[in-house]
Amino acid sequence: MSELINNREHGAPEQTRRQALLKEIIKELHQGKSVEEVKARFEEAVGDVSVSEISALEHALMEEEGIPVEEVQRLCSVHTAIFKGSIEDIHRSSKPEEQPGHPVHTFKLENREIERLVNFKLELHLDKFRQEDSEEIIFKLLEDLSLLLDLDKHYSRKENLLFPYLEKYGIYGPTKVMWGIDDAIRMMIKEVKGKLGAYDGDKEMLSVDLERIIQEVNAMIFKEENILLPMALEKLTEDEWVRIARESDQIGFCLTAPEQEWIPERVPLPGVVAEEEEDGEKSETPQGYVKFQTGILSVEQLEAVMNHLPVDLTFIDENDVVRYFSHGKERIFARTKAVIGRTVQNCHPPQSVHVVNELLADFKAGRKDAEDFWIPVKDKFVYIRYFAVRSEDGRYLGTLEFTQNIAPIRALEGQKRILS
Repeated sequence: MSELINNREHGAPEQTRRQALLKEIIKELHQGKSVEEVKARFEEAVGDVSVSEISALEHALMEEEGIPVEEVQRLCSVHTAIFKGSIEDIHRSSKPEEQPGHPVHTFKLENREIERLVNFKLELHLDKFRQEDSEEIIFKLLEDLSLLLDLDKHYSRKENLLFPYLEKYGIYGPTKVMWGIDDAIRMMIKEVKGKLGAYDGDKEMLSVDLERIIQEVNAMIFKEENILLPMALEKLTEDEWVRIARESDQIGFCLTAPEQEWIPERVPLPGVVAEEEEDGEKSETPQGYVKFQTGILSVEQLEAVMNHLPVDLTFIDENDVVRYFSHGKERIFARTKAVIGRTVQNCHPPQSVHVVNELLADFKAGRKDAEDFWIPVKDKFVYIRYFAVRSEDGRYLGTLEFTQNIAPIRALEGQKRILS
C-alpha cells in the first residue's frame, strides 16, 4: 500500500469511510451502472474529494481490488465526469508556480495552445467537414492532426520526467492510468490521420472519431491541471522541479516553448550544499580510471567513448532497475536522468509491460541471450537489440538495450574503398 493511503487513513475513520465509498461507487460503474445512477449518491455521500484521495483510489482499484490497469483506464473518463467540479484542490491545494520556465507553467502554457488547436481550428474544420467533405477541408484536418501529434512531446515529458518523481513518493496508480490514456490518444490521432489520408467517403465515422479526439484531449488537460499537477506540486521539492526544468529540452516542447529559463530564488543556509551539487550535476570533469582486462581508460575517456558510439545504449541491472544510458548528440528515443533508479517496467506504457516481462524472464532463465526488433520511426529505420549480460560463470547481471538508426546502412550500395 502506498504511503499516500497509509498516511491519510491510519487514525482517520472519516477518510477511511470516504475511501470505501469512493471504491464502491467506482466498482458499481465497473459492474455496469450508469454515471447518472451513481452521481447523486456520490455527491450526497462523499461531497468534495481531494486529489490525494483520487490517487489512492486508483491505486487501490488496481492493487487491492485486482481491477486491471486497462479497465481503470476505461473507467477513468467515466469517473472524471463524476469528479469534475467537485475536487476541492482544484484552486485551493498547492498553487502551481506561475514563473515562466517552471515545468508546471510550461505544461499549462502548452495546454492553452492545445486547446486553441482542438477547440477552435480542429472543431471549426470538423464542422465544415460535416457539411462538405471536400479535398480542401480534408487537407486542413490533416494539417490540424499533424500539429496535434506534437502532443507526443508534452506527454513524453510527463511520462519520462514527472512520473519517475511521483513514483519515488509511492504514487503509481494515476501514472499508469494516465500513460495508458496518453498512448490511446496518440494512437487515435495516428489512426484518424490514416483514415483521412485514404478517405473512402465515410463522413459519419470520421466525424465521430474526430469528435472523440477533441473530447479525450480536453479531458486529459482537465486531469493534468486538476489532478496530476496539483498532486505533483504537493509532493515534489524545488530541487526536483529544477531537474525537470533542466532536462525538459532533451525531449522538446509542444506547439510553444518556455519564455525563459526558470531559476528559482534560493537563500542558501550556511554550511548547506545544494542538492544538485551533491549528486554530481554541477561537478567538473569526472575523475579516476577504470581498469579493464584489455586496457585502462579514464572515466572521462570512457564516457566520451560510450557517447560517441553510433548507437543508444541503456543498461538495467539484475533487479530490472535502470542504471545507465548513453547520451550522444542524436538519441532516437528520449532518455532523461529521472529514469535512473526507476524500474524498466515503469519506463514503458502499461500496454507493453507484459512484453518486457516475458523478455526479461527468458533472459533470467537462460532461455535466450538476445532478442531483436525493428520498426520505422518517421524518417528512421530503428533496429532495437536486447542482450542478456552475464558474468564469466553465467550469472545474470542485467540487460543491455542497443538502439540504432540503420536507414543509412540499408541505403548503402556498391562500395567505397578510399577517403572522400
